[in-house]
Amino acid sequence: MPDAHDVRRIALSLPDTTEKTAWSMPTFRVAGKMFATLPEDETSLAVRCPKEERDELVLAEPEKFWIAGHEAQFAWVRARLAALEDEEELRDILADSWRQAAPPRLLDAHPELGLPAGG
Repeated sequence: MPDAHDVRRIALSLPDTTEKTAWSMPTFRVAGKMFATLPEDETSLAVRCPKEERDELVLAEPEKFWIAGHEAQFAWVRARLAALEDEEELRDILADSWRQAAPPRLLDAHPELGLPAGG
């Protein structure tokens, strides 16, 4: 089961990623743009997710994904770390969010991060 240390290690392994504390929690940014946070005492992960996909995720796996009330108008989703299958799933989630925040120059420079491992 992945934990906050795994989130930090994987997020910081992504190109041009930095960690910054905001709202009293760790946040991870690519080229200054936030793509992940560790809210709820670091027991969950918040990541970017297009609203259409987010709604499908929450409906398909409500034990794993949910939408925080104050984030409902934004394209973000929460994932319970304890509900994630393994480190590979965590890496796919973080890489997908990273791609949504990364500038084109980084996307072009890192084509291996272009698609989730499973798809």
